[in-house]
Amino acid sequence: MFPVYVSPMRPKFHPSLVNDRFGDPALYIDFRQERRAILFDLGDIHTLSPRQILRLSDVFVSHTHIDHFIGFDHFLRVLVGRDKEVRLYGPSNFIDRVEAKLASYTWDLVERFQTELVFTATEVGAGLETRTSRFRFSHRFIREDLAKGRAENGVLLAEPALTVTCAELEHHSTCLGFALQESTHVNVWKNRIQEQGLTTGPWLATLKAAIHEGQPDDTPISAERDDGTREDLPLGFLREEIISIEPGQKIAYVTDAVFSPANQTAIVNLARNADILFIDAAFAEGDVELAAHHGHLTTAQAGSLARRAGAARAEPFHFSPRYEDYEDRMIAEVDAAFNGD
Repeated sequence: MFPVYVSPMRPKFHPSLVNDRFGDPALYIDFRQERRAILFDLGDIHTLSPRQILRLSDVFVSHTHIDHFIGFDHFLRVLVGRDKEVRLYGPSNFIDRVEAKLASYTWDLVERFQTELVFTATEVGAGLETRTSRFRFSHRFIREDLAKGRAENGVLLAEPALTVTCAELEHHSTCLGFALQESTHVNVWKNRIQEQGLTTGPWLATLKAAIHEGQPDDTPISAERDDGTREDLPLGFLREEIISIEPGQKIAYVTDAVFSPANQTAIVNLARNADILFIDAAFAEGDVELAAHHGHLTTAQAGSLARRAGAARAEPFHFSPRYEDYEDRMIAEVDAAFNGD
């Protein structure tokens, strides 16, 4: 794992590239306080521990080229035999690809298991139209078509505390870019907790959820005192006394996109004001024609897009192996364009 993000506050999201900048794309975003994680892209993930894989609730796949989807088999191998529900998201024909993966194995012993593994797959078609299907272990992963809909404003996942949006990008086929946005960042001040005679504990998660859900100030929150007793305190009081609310984190992820006018607009809009933008920079600044031929960005293009989006930080990845001895130069070219040098 290659952690790259450090924040002075206690961030909700902790993103790490699963592989180095030359390896298969996969961005693991841990929600440490929730024992949950999401994944952008599903390349080679053998370095993730079973514990890390079991934390995954949602997996967003940009497209199903082998280096972005080969990890599904390892993912499946870890999860089979466990009670687990995972939501999967991808571009057009993604459900067919998931179905083909699952159908390639013989599931003749499912009746011996008391556990249920469920994949719910949503694909995003032209105009952000969506289709959703379910695959259940107990049914030998036979496809069950569910709803059709539309990802309004690109929103694929909406929860009180966060949203994940997508953008359609042009590669050799449609490729999706993603952005994870925290609604607001709720920061708990430990010293203020102590001043109120309270202690930390699971009750703080309940408090944060109530704030994200916009519950009224008189909502009672069962707070834990430092002597082990509990007391119902108003949400409004706790928010004023022990909480500060700041703008939420935003993490954007863009890979395998050509530097076309439409893609430029979509990427800038998707990544606008991101705290960090993980962005494809497969080719060096001087190899513009090669990048266009392969449907990727150059280092300079990646850096300029991050600057135009107003991202606080650009993290390039998906470097072509041809530059394996020039990683520092590739990063420097991104940084130069990002900083407007």
